[in-house]
Amino acid sequence: MAKDKTIDKKKALVIYKDADTVSVFNDFEVGYKTMPKYTDAISLLNTSKKGLDAKSALDFLSLSGFTQDEFQETFKTTVKTIQNHVNKDLKLDAALSEKLLKSFALFDTGIEIFGSGQAFHQWLGTPAYGLGNRLPFDMMDTITGIQLIEEELIRIQFGDLA
Repeated sequence: MAKDKTIDKKKALVIYKDADTVSVFNDFEVGYKTMPKYTDAISLLNTSKKGLDAKSALDFLSLSGFTQDEFQETFKTTVKTIQNHVNKDLKLDAALSEKLLKSFALFDTGIEIFGSGQAFHQWLGTPAYGLGNRLPFDMMDTITGIQLIEEELIRIQFGDLA
């Protein structure tokens, strides 16, 4: 994946770049941004169809705080399979790429609202009233579930909890 690697020692950031993605890693709080942005539907579709580098799945595992079992349950693939894809420099299929991109966007929003990845991960494991008292984490295995979680986060962000 890494065609260009830049290290900013002042900020302890490592930036990996290729033609389609930019990843930013911080020693304390892992952040991840994908370019082109995954916030508009057309970019999300185009990026998903090209397929993400398999390393993106491992990056999400680090960002999310998920255990390997939680990751495997959510994404319906094994960490070993992802590692094999990384070793062979393969792309992920469109469906998994889309789910990862949506999950990255979800975590961006959750971190913005809750202040950290750890606090958001903790919220994912707590029954949410606006989701029928379901665990948000249990809904992340589908695109529709991710969208419902996004809607709940917007309600939380704007104080519309009724």
